[in-house]
Order: sequence, then C-alpha cells, then structure tokens
Amino acid sequence: MINQQYQPARFATPKKEGAMKSRKLSRMLAVPVALAFVAAACGSDDGGSSDDTTAATEAAPAETDAPAETDAPAETDAPAETDPVEVDTLIAQFDTTGDGTVTIAVAAAGPRDDNGYYQSLVNFAEEFSAENGFEAPIVSDNIGAAEAAQAMADLAEQGVDIILVGASEIAEPLPDLTEQYPDIFWYCNCGAGFEELPGLAQATDWGAAIHYTAGVAMGARLQEEGGTQAVFLGCCDLNFEQEAYNATVAGMQSVDPSFTMEYVGTGDFQFDFDNSANATAALTNAIANGATLVYAYLGGATDPIGQLATDEGIDVFAAGPADICDRDDGIEWTGSIVFDGGLYAAQALRLIVDGELTEGSTYQFPTEQGLNGVLLCGASDGTQGQVDDAFIAVSSDGELLGVLGGISGEAYSGG
Repeated sequence: MINQQYQPARFATPKKEGAMKSRKLSRMLAVPVALAFVAAACGSDDGGSSDDTTAATEAAPAETDAPAETDAPAETDAPAETDPVEVDTLIAQFDTTGDGTVTIAVAAAGPRDDNGYYQSLVNFAEEFSAENGFEAPIVSDNIGAAEAAQAMADLAEQGVDIILVGASEIAEPLPDLTEQYPDIFWYCNCGAGFEELPGLAQATDWGAAIHYTAGVAMGARLQEEGGTQAVFLGCCDLNFEQEAYNATVAGMQSVDPSFTMEYVGTGDFQFDFDNSANATAALTNAIANGATLVYAYLGGATDPIGQLATDEGIDVFAAGPADICDRDDGIEWTGSIVFDGGLYAAQALRLIVDGELTEGSTYQFPTEQGLNGVLLCGASDGTQGQVDDAFIAVSSDGELLGVLGGISGEAYSGG
C-alpha cells in the first residue's frame, strides 16, 4: 500500500521574508457521521506579490535515514446519529448569562466569507442559531495571532455563552482567557492540537491520515489523466503544512513513485493563506513547468485558484469545505480534502450535550469517509476504488500508520 522508499520531503528556507516560498441544533446536531457528504486544520488557519521564488520540488527520495516513527494518534469512535436536541436542553446546557437563550461567538483567523475553511465554522454557527431561534452569532474574523487575546476578550465581553475558536494559530491566549471568563463555554477546533486546559473543550484530527487519502486520490487522477506533476499551494512552511504536504506526497507516490509534487508558499507573512496575487502567480508558473493538478491549501485565495485552474483545464482540490461538489460557482472542482470546521463543530456540540466532550478534554475525530479526508466530485469507479482502499488502510495498515506517524513526528518536532 505504501512506497517503501518514501522519505519526508524537505522544505526550502525562504530567500527573504515576504517573497513566495516554494516548496478547513436541531438538524445540525443530528448529522450522521457516516452520511456521504458531498461534503475543517489547518490544524490552524489563517498581500502583495513578489517575483522571487525558491523551489522545493519533491524529487526522488534521498538516501537518508527515516525519522523516528511515532505512534499514530489515538482516534475515538465518531458520534452516532441520534434524535435532534431540544432547544430547552440547549438552553439548560449553555445559557450561562441567564437570559433564556444561547448566544454564540466565533473567533476566525481568516475571512468569514472565504468559501472555505474559515467560512464553514461561521456558516454552522449562523445555521445552528437560526434553526434553534437564537440570536445571530457574533463573529470576529481575520484575527491575527498578535491581536487574538484582545479580539477574543472583546467577544467575551458581549454577553456570549459559547465561543468557538476556529484554529490553534489563535489559541495562545486561551489559558488566560478561559480563566478570566470561566462561565463561557470555550471550544477550539484545534486541528493540530493545543494544550489541554480545564476551561477548554477541543476537537482535533490527524492531518497525516487525512492527507494520505488526498495523495492517493491525486495520484489516481494523475494516473488517469496521464500527468506526473502536481503543486501544493500553501502559506509559509508551517508545521501542519509540512505534515499535510509530506503525507499527500506519500499517498501520491503509493500510486506511482515517479509522481512529484512541488510545495509553494504564497504568504507574505505567517498564516497568510489569503494572498490571491501570490497564489495565482505561483499556479501560473507551476502550470508552465508542467503541473496538471493543484491543491489549494489556502483560505481566501481558494476560489481564485479554483477559477484559474478551471480556465487552464487542470485538476483542482480545495482544503477544508465539505460542500465543494454541490457548489454552482463556475469552478470545476475535482474534489476537496475535508476537515470542515462547521461539520466538526456540529459533531462536537452533539458530544458536549451527551457529556462525551467536556471542558478540559480533547476529542480526536477519526479519519473516516463522510467526515473528513478526500472527497471526489464525479470520480470514476477505478479512482474511487483506490480512495476507498486508502481510507481502509489509514485505519488498519500498521506499516502505513508507522510511516504517517513518522511524518507527523518530524513536522511537529521541527525536524
């Protein structure tokens, strides 16, 4: 199932900062995990352009020792489908202000209308509140790490009952904030994980397993279309990007070891996943160099990449959203690598109500079709069959799990 010679790719050091560096209740709480969503990470998620680009191409694996393998994260069973939760139950559970309703706040690291990872959490909060007769959620978006403490404190001061934190990149102030505002129910969709705190409930996933399924799908598409080169457009060599990239390459090379994927960082600063100018320039360059598939591991720059890929007639995958195949946006999406913040939040709230996820605990979402991992739009039977096998492998193949554990270990150890 895996390429025995695979070694994690190395990332190039940017030539200069700012240049492109080459290298996401009621009916909502009753969503069954096994539902075949034609349906996020970054771990955490969230400009101008530059002509200077440093290439980090995935060539033939180097003859070096593999990183020490780490144990795969322990995954828990996905929540089962249950009856919708009554509004009175929700109020009893979450109404900390005593005003007879539940007010949700969302802290998003990127734009609330990016049509991707960031927006999925906002959409969930809006739909959940409307369906249960609650006031519209209070949303603060485009929060950077430097202003995260103040932005979330501002939300906490507005009489909210729940604060949904959309990414671990803005989670650093949570130890202080959860103590300062202990009555609020704090939930973090901390895909890559964050320290456990007495006042924080969090959900995580395993980026390496999710992206291995992505790589298998991309390899199958390259094989089907006669291509050999792909490009991964990200931000800036962040650890969760390295995990995602190297796992994607591993999956792709399990289909054909000759397939290559170039990583190109398009951000002008840390967590800049929204730089459309840099991203489209990078994709234009990659296409000129022979790429026939692009993975837009981006936020606000996702749709511009999707449109350019459609115009150029190459395969394009989004990162995060679970609804990509249902969209009528003029973009011919090949698929999405699903780690949908809204879908996760819906499941997490169900677990909270059932007492299975509490403040002070962490829930590890399994890698499971219909919940996360790659989703293909209109795939052939052959390609879909390869993807189905990949999902089985990431839950049962001990050798593969060891490889993926090594990828995660290297990414987060700074190796």
